Amino acid sequence: MAIRIAVFGSGAVGGYFGARLAAAGHDVAFIARGEHLSALQRRGLAIESPKGNLHIAPIRATDDPATIGAVDVVFFTVKMYDGGPAAAAARPLLVPGTAVVTFQNGVESVEILSRALGREAVMGGVAYIAAVIREPGVIRHTAMGSLIFGELDGRVSSRAIALRDACVSSGLDATLSERIEIDLWEKFVRLAVLSGMCAITRSSVGAIRSDPDLFAMLSSALEEAFAVARAKKIPLRRGLMDEILTMVRDLPPESKASMLEDLERGRPLELPWLSGAVVRLGREAGVPTPIHSFINTALNLHSRGGRA
Repeated sequence: MAIRIAVFGSGAVGGYFGARLAAAGHDVAFIARGEHLSALQRRGLAIESPKGNLHIAPIRATDDPATIGAVDVVFFTVKMYDGGPAAAAARPLLVPGTAVVTFQNGVESVEILSRALGREAVMGGVAYIAAVIREPGVIRHTAMGSLIFGELDGRVSSRAIALRDACVSSGLDATLSERIEIDLWEKFVRLAVLSGMCAITRSSVGAIRSDPDLFAMLSSALEEAFAVARAKKIPLRRGLMDEILTMVRDLPPESKASMLEDLERGRPLELPWLSGAVVRLGREAGVPTPIHSFINTALNLHSRGGRA
């Protein structure tokens, strides 16, 4: 059954998954801004991907959520620094039962959205994907491409099942979770480390893992993030650390964390919600985080944007 979806923040993550859903016949509206929005309105949305290229035109693209009306699901994929204003702007998309699924980075987006829209509207979500906006209107997908989402209280709700089924019917790897808080933390520990290491070294994953000292630094940063999770009583899966290190070894060597892409383009960084959050949460829990403190201090100068 087709569902109505609004992708709020149609960048690399939202644009990729929204395009796959639209191509499968779901009613998808894309909320974007700037040159990317203009390109979407003129030429549609193009996806370059090892899973198959895609071009959707025309598409419904706007910078005004009020022109879309009520939807079944909102994919909330804006950067964390835009989260508060975007949450307020999303209200016209909601009716009772609408699911706002936050596929943002970090572990604090659920609370931000809950304060703005009410906890009953919010569903936690995790997106694993390596993708960038190659140019306005064109998204290049290079690796991964899976979604995990679920109700905050662990219920298997009808709206969560409908979204899972819509994703699967669109050829997406989608998992319905009954422990979404843990899933959010599992992504957080790996992304904070990978984003911080790529950005602080201005290097791809391949360069970091081929240097013994940098790989050791990455491993120590990962141990810090795990220590913070343990102090916060988050039961991360046994074997997850080895799984993350294996992922780092197996990613395409040219892979870059999105925070490095943002740094290279002079955009604001999600640093306060990644390494900055590891430091902040570690301080609250009495856990030392010297590597993330170094990363946060060194990159903070660029966190508001501007060329590195």
